Amino acid sequence: MSDTTSSAPQMFPEVEPDSSGLLDVGDGQRIYWEAAGDPAGKPVLVVHGGPGGGGRRGLRRSFDPARYRVVMFDQRGCGASLPHPSVSLEHNTTGHLIADMERLREHLGFERWSLLGGSWGSTLILVYAQAYPQRVGEIVLIGVTTTTPAEIDWLYRGVGLLLPDAWERFRAGVPEAERDGDLVAAYARLVNDPDPAVRERAARMWCEWEDAVIAHESAGTPGQYSAKLDADLMAFVRICTHYFAHRAWLSDGQLLAGAHRLDGIPATLIHGRLDLSAPLRTAWELAKAWPSARLRIIEDSGHTGSPAMRDAVLAAVAEYGRG
Repeated sequence: MSDTTSSAPQMFPEVEPDSSGLLDVGDGQRIYWEAAGDPAGKPVLVVHGGPGGGGRRGLRRSFDPARYRVVMFDQRGCGASLPHPSVSLEHNTTGHLIADMERLREHLGFERWSLLGGSWGSTLILVYAQAYPQRVGEIVLIGVTTTTPAEIDWLYRGVGLLLPDAWERFRAGVPEAERDGDLVAAYARLVNDPDPAVRERAARMWCEWEDAVIAHESAGTPGQYSAKLDADLMAFVRICTHYFAHRAWLSDGQLLAGAHRLDGIPATLIHGRLDLSAPLRTAWELAKAWPSARLRIIEDSGHTGSPAMRDAVLAAVAEYGRG
């Protein structure tokens, strides 16, 4: 289950997409997508994190453009997808995102595609692969999450045991009567408040907490949440609180219980031992329940990565690209 070998392949030069578009998926939603690399290469879909973390394209350099057809897309309401989440989050759920992914596959004409994603993206990949296992080739998951209530509670309350000063500031950002309750739901209400000043303050305090959790990750990119542009920051927090307040519309333990549906799908799970945002146990338990998956534990990495984690991703992608 656990593989401790390592290699150091190189990132590929940036390749500009040669096709892109806004796919109409109904409900007034248009999903931005783009594709690069060999049109006859192995199709792979890159699924971003968040929820609400669209617009980033760096993972495309993990793929040899002579071997892969790399598709990237922005989930509903973020990145270049339309409309902005300030319009409405009514038609923005996990079920909608899975339907969008399948509609994109059909639109692009792929019989099957491989999947790569991290953090929230790994949850979304697992939901998709369990719904459409016949459409999935290999899978690479980075910073594995399954978005259970326990995982959400850990990130927004439990890990405060290690960061009491930052967590007290985060807790103080909601009304006093709600501080011992569901902080995620409280923040979800605040970022939907009619007063723009209330919305902005809540979004900033949410991102300050997210940054505090990754601040120990010297090999990663601490401060990345608060560095977002104002519109992207607000979109991220509104979507993130919307999904986590609803527990991603998944039953507790759904993805681990459904791991048998992934039998025979080759997968590499890559997880940092120092990950405070998403502790290693989730990846460990998933690897035990998924015989065709192997787990790579990266000793020096937290949630936002390290050179060793980058090398592990590149090695997995290169291996699957030879198939």
